Amino acid sequence: MPILAHNEKAGSTWGSGGAAYDKISDSIADAISHTVNRVWPVGGERYLDVATGTGWTARQIAKRGATVTGIDFGAGVISAAKQLAPEIDFRVGDAEALEFGDAAFDAVTSTFGVMFVARPEVAAAELARVVRPGGRLALATWRPDSTIFDLFKTMKPYMPPPPSTPPPTPPPSPFAWGSEDRLTELLGGAFDLSFESGTSMLRMPSGEAVWDVFVGGYGPTKALANSLDPERAAGLKRDFIAMHEQYRAPNGLAMPREYVVTLGVRR
Repeated sequence: MPILAHNEKAGSTWGSGGAAYDKISDSIADAISHTVNRVWPVGGERYLDVATGTGWTARQIAKRGATVTGIDFGAGVISAAKQLAPEIDFRVGDAEALEFGDAAFDAVTSTFGVMFVARPEVAAAELARVVRPGGRLALATWRPDSTIFDLFKTMKPYMPPPPSTPPPTPPPSPFAWGSEDRLTELLGGAFDLSFESGTSMLRMPSGEAVWDVFVGGYGPTKALANSLDPERAAGLKRDFIAMHEQYRAPNGLAMPREYVVTLGVRR
């Protein structure tokens, strides 16, 4: 299904990580396992994993015996997902315009993906629409006070300013999805919700090792670095590494990243 016009650039950015994005998913595997264990897939259930990336979450669900469809608006990561798990139905698709019928799935998941949509209310309505009554929702989203917020704050000075004409509409903050109040606004009308906090630990040898993984596979970091002249690209790398080096421990980095798991039952 075609990507909505206003999401084409973002889809290209997130898809640019390609197969290397799987290393990003590996770095949050603890949070993904937390989410999958709470939704508890069983054989015969139909799952939709939204903003699936290279399909790490979808693969974990499939291992439990459920039938999974994974969608993402990044063609590059979907191509990699198909190579990694050809038995799973992976498709290029837009979270704001899901191609599936009403009540088509027993459960829908998204791990640190749907939170980055341009139109949260539209995407939330789509998540609700495709889940059958009594079906389940499981989301993992970064807290607004998490160190992942600090990562984006580190990159922000290197991003181009928004156009001055016409007056820009500020994009919604993806980290609003880490607030229970905002999650209730978005999803509480369709789901009975409960929340659980978690902390994902990033353990890598050094800030430079984190940089190598992110500049290779994390679309926003990769695209930003590639857009900069050599001097500014070097500044971004320096600041990115320094931000992560704050979490140095005796045997390497140990960086806590706070998130919330949202569980819902469709009314």
